[in-house]
Amino acid sequence: MILSLSSAATGMEAQQLNLNNISNNLANVNTTGYKRSKIEFQDLLYQQQRASGSEVSDSNVLPVGVELGNGSRVVSTAKVFTQGQLKQTGDKFDVALQGDGFIEVQMPDGTKAYTRDGGLKLSSDGRVMTNDGLPVASGFQPIQVGATDVAISSNGQVTVTTAKGKQNFQITLTRFNNPQGLRSLGGNLYAETPASGTPETAKPGEDGMATIQQGAVETSNVNVAEEMVNMIMAQRAYEVNSKSIQASDEMLQTVNQLKR
Repeated sequence: MILSLSSAATGMEAQQLNLNNISNNLANVNTTGYKRSKIEFQDLLYQQQRASGSEVSDSNVLPVGVELGNGSRVVSTAKVFTQGQLKQTGDKFDVALQGDGFIEVQMPDGTKAYTRDGGLKLSSDGRVMTNDGLPVASGFQPIQVGATDVAISSNGQVTVTTAKGKQNFQITLTRFNNPQGLRSLGGNLYAETPASGTPETAKPGEDGMATIQQGAVETSNVNVAEEMVNMIMAQRAYEVNSKSIQASDEMLQTVNQLKR
């Protein structure tokens, strides 16, 4: 009965983390470029009271054993990098990625970060920035003052038209062999880790890299209906585990009253 108490407690803790993850997904349903997280569980070590295959006589062995589990735990919260829907904005500096890839961003400490948030802005000196004021790398060059038009093709070719002529440059995207291994930094940013692999850079549309759509942004890939169903399931699982604790408590109370 003590084992049932601890097992149920681990189940309640796991479902609380599950609910935290669902709540974060729902909170970011309108976050540009957000990728939902899915939580994955794992059973804990087992107490083996009788081992399968143990000999019970000279010619017979046990076909099955007796194993009692110790509950469950959360083993990972993996990002799901499925494509989000595109939302037209009409802003010439907004870019949406269709397919695999990230935009490279320069962090204040000089390190690199990566994002799917294509809501880009222009600073006073013509540099392309994120909404948090971080410089965008990925081959973006400063836009000349007085530019009358900025055209970004699906393959990343940028043409800036000014009164003095045209400026052309090529932007690139970055992808990882295991994007689920990236570390979430917040602010729509990810960082490279040993699990993600090294970054691979290529032009948009080449070798399976994402293409670019100007004047649009990628919305979150959170499905509200699916997350609400997951929330109900998490709540019911939490309730069932609490019932297990109540049942174990009642059984222990009965045992304590046997001597009376």
